[in-house]
Amino acid sequence: MVLYQLRLKGFKVKNKFRIESLNRLKNSINIRTLSKDKRICVSLLKQIDKFKPKNILLYIPMDMEVNVLPIINELRKKNNINVYVPFMVGESFRPVKFRLPLRRGKFNIKEPKNSFLKVNIDMAIVPVVGIDGIDKRIGFGKGMYDRYYASLNHKPYTIFTQRVLCKTTEILSDDYDIQADDIITN
Repeated sequence: MVLYQLRLKGFKVKNKFRIESLNRLKNSINIRTLSKDKRICVSLLKQIDKFKPKNILLYIPMDMEVNVLPIINELRKKNNINVYVPFMVGESFRPVKFRLPLRRGKFNIKEPKNSFLKVNIDMAIVPVVGIDGIDKRIGFGKGMYDRYYASLNHKPYTIFTQRVLCKTTEILSDDYDIQADDIITN
């Protein structure tokens, strides 16, 4: 009974941090958003050039997330890098090759058509709502990235992106929450 109460308290703290972070991210959208995103994209491209991944997972951004579409467009011009984005399937996703046209899918998120290719991702650029004290991801609370990572045989090099750093020193994550190898923010 005591363990359950502690866990419930932990959930409430994590959820409160998530809500506060979401509000902070929504309120950070302003006239300087474009320049912030551009600086973050420059840093991301430096990391990509450094690690030279063959298969990279990015994301189709929502308004409060770093706009990585310029990176996707630049990487698609290169012959040595395959760009993948999430395609929602059930309670998780599968990486599908980025291609146009994009359609609104589950959770009203844009995505390309489904494909059934199996791919090993070398690097993943992952949007976050918040980051806890051990650099684990606090997301929107659906567990999509956690389930995807749990299905992998190997962990790709993972970079979290966030327009405004929303980080706590507290450990709010669960064992299954994904952890960053690097964090790039403004």
